[in-house]
Amino acid sequence: YAAIVRTLRENRIGFADEACAFDPVPLELREPIVPRPHQAAAFEAWRKAGYRGVAALPTGSGKTSLAVMAMARLRRSTLVLVPTIDLLAQWAAVLERFFRRPIGLWGGGDSTTEEITVSTYNSAVLKMEFSGNRFAFLVADECHHLPGPVNRLAAEWAIAPYRLGLSATPEGEPERDRVLSDLMGEVCCRVHIDELEGKVLSDYDVRTVELELTPEERIEYDRNRKLYLDFLHANGIVIASRQGWRQFIAAAARGGKAGQYAFQGYLRQRAVARGGENKLRQIWELLTAHAGDRIIIFTADNATAYAIGRRYFLPVLTHRTKASERKLMLEHFRTGAFPVLVSSRVLNEGVDVPEANIGIIVSGGAGTREHVQRLGRILRAKPGKRALLYELVNSDTSEIGIVNRRREHRAYQNKMKGILC
Repeated sequence: YAAIVRTLRENRIGFADEACAFDPVPLELREPIVPRPHQAAAFEAWRKAGYRGVAALPTGSGKTSLAVMAMARLRRSTLVLVPTIDLLAQWAAVLERFFRRPIGLWGGGDSTTEEITVSTYNSAVLKMEFSGNRFAFLVADECHHLPGPVNRLAAEWAIAPYRLGLSATPEGEPERDRVLSDLMGEVCCRVHIDELEGKVLSDYDVRTVELELTPEERIEYDRNRKLYLDFLHANGIVIASRQGWRQFIAAAARGGKAGQYAFQGYLRQRAVARGGENKLRQIWELLTAHAGDRIIIFTADNATAYAIGRRYFLPVLTHRTKASERKLMLEHFRTGAFPVLVSSRVLNEGVDVPEANIGIIVSGGAGTREHVQRLGRILRAKPGKRALLYELVNSDTSEIGIVNRRREHRAYQNKMKGILC
C-alpha cells in the first residue's frame, strides 16, 4: 500500500484513497513543548520530506518530544513501535501526560487499542495483520531494529502514509539501510553527540584503561587464538571482509574436528580477551575512586555480569531479570539506594537514567552502535554534571582492534584521554 501511494504521489497522479478512513483526532497538547533548535530543525526536515523519514538524534536529545510534536501537528491515529517493555511503559507515560487521553498498549500482557497506541515490535507483528489499517501515523523508536526479517512486518503490513523513524544510530549494513529507507523513508536529519555536548547533553570524557592478562590467561588466549587463526589461513578466509564471518561459520560447520576445535578456540579466545582477573580488580578500583557517583557497568555477556555481581555484591540486570525486579532496581538506582548497576546489554538502549554519570565498559562487540548507545546512557544532562566513560581493554588481544574501530566514530574523536596502565 505505502509503495503504491508513494509512487502515485511522486508521479503526481490523482487518486482517491478508500483503503481507510483516517479521520482527524482531537490531539491537544496539555503541556507546551518549546522545541530546542535541533528539534525544530529535525521537525522541519521531516515535514519537508513529506512527513516521512528517519531522524538520527543522540540519546537524551528529545526524540520522544519530537514525536509528540509530530503527533500534535498531524492529529491522526498513531501507533508507536518500541523494542522493549521498559520503553512501552515510558512512552505510554509520556503520551498520557501530554495528551491526557487513554493510551492503548500492545505487549507486556496488555492488548488494548486506542487512537494512540504503543506496541512492542513483537506484538505489532502479531496484530498488524488485523489492525494495519487503523493508524495513519507510524512512529518507530530505535528504528534500527525495524529491518530485521520479522520486525519489518510491523511496518510492511501497516498502511500508514505518515512515518517517523527515531534512532541515535540508524545505519547498519547496506541491505538493512535499504530496508529501513523503504519502510520509513530516508534519513532526513542528523545531529551528532558533540554538537549537543554541554548544551542539551552533558560534557563528557572517555578514558581507556589498558590492562594485562595474567600469565595463565595469556597462555590460554594465545593457544586458542592460534587454533582459530590457523583455521582461517588454511581455508583462505579473511575475517575482516563483509563475508568473512559467514565463510568461517560455513567452513567450521563442514570442517569436522578441525572446524569444531577452531570454533571452540574462537569462542574461548574471545571470552579470555573480554574478561580476566585484572579487569575485575580494576572495576573495584574505579568503584572506590567514584564512590557516591551513579555507575553503570556494561558487559557483553551474562556470565561476566553475574561474576561481577557476585564478587562485589552488586545488582545485575540481564534479559533474565523479572520485570518487577527490573523496575525495582531502576527505581533504586534513580534514588541512589543502588548507586551501581551491572548490565549485559539490557541497558544499552531505551532506559532513561539521567542520574548515571559514570560508565564502565568491561566488554562489548565490535560495532560502534553499541558503544554510542552505552555512551548515551550517561549523557542525559543534569546541572553541573560531567560524564565519564571508562573502557577496560586487555592489551595484545583482539580487543585492541575493537577499541581502534570505536575511536573512528565522531563521538569518540578528541575525547580519548590517553591510556592508563
